[in-house]
Amino acid sequence: MAYGSPNSLDEVLPYYTDVRGGHAPSPEHLAIIMDHYRLVGGNTGLLAISRAQAEALQARLDETAPGAYRVYLGMRHWRPFITDVVRQMAADGIQEAIGIALAPHDSRISVGGYIAKVEAGLAALAQERSEAAPAIHFTYARSWHTDPHFLWLLAERVKAALGEKFTPEERADAHVIFTAHSLPQRVLEWHDPYPAQLRETVDGVVELLSLNESRWTFAYQSAGRTDEPWLGPSILDVIPQLAAGGARAALVCPIGFIADNLEILYDIDIDCHERAAQAGIHLERIAMPNADPLLIEALLTAVRQPRKVDTGA
Repeated sequence: MAYGSPNSLDEVLPYYTDVRGGHAPSPEHLAIIMDHYRLVGGNTGLLAISRAQAEALQARLDETAPGAYRVYLGMRHWRPFITDVVRQMAADGIQEAIGIALAPHDSRISVGGYIAKVEAGLAALAQERSEAAPAIHFTYARSWHTDPHFLWLLAERVKAALGEKFTPEERADAHVIFTAHSLPQRVLEWHDPYPAQLRETVDGVVELLSLNESRWTFAYQSAGRTDEPWLGPSILDVIPQLAAGGARAALVCPIGFIADNLEILYDIDIDCHERAAQAGIHLERIAMPNADPLLIEALLTAVRQPRKVDTGA
């Protein structure tokens, strides 16, 4: 299960209307979003990446357990919608299924939202068929944030970027900024696992890299445009703070995203780069995992060892 992304500028309005629960963005907000998509070429390529991840996972499952698994891909906010894919699975006669979100860290808002879409699809099917029980029995792999393959992949991407994108002088004291999507602060009231799991991922990568505490920091990014407070600190605030402390080079390592999307291609590659240039910092980021074999191994392990939950709460 992936978040979804519009495939053209014509799809931006209906896509964001779905993201906003059926409420269209204001003309002003829509103009900003459209400009962001234009700046990244009108299409982030997320659907193609998600398909490549699903195909690679299918290939590995076929190698380890021939004929035992069939991989389906559903999107939370765009085509193919998760609810439609659940319907197709039922039509195909699937009775047992494992749901895994293409997001490493669990949260009631993020992963819980994917599960809610599955449950909505199952409920609609049951109502149509007048059935008391769901058409498909789902279990879920809710997090895989400390999988050794995932941690090793991130560490290798950091090492590669430091070696390729900075001069020796910059590399000597380049600062690593780990990032993840911000969520509303209300998740803290729920004792949501998200913040702690992010820290566990960072700790794992830092240990593999033997990074000194003074050489890295964590920041949130891509907070929503709502009136409620969101988790911080924001990377847009951290960048000038690092510059004020004498930093002249920084590498962004997104740990909450596994594919190129708007939050990477615009929020980091354009917005953060502009903020860094203003602050006098040479800013780069790691290459995203996308369909890297190590990522697929992490997904394989998560799928083979799911944790059962009954709802998206």
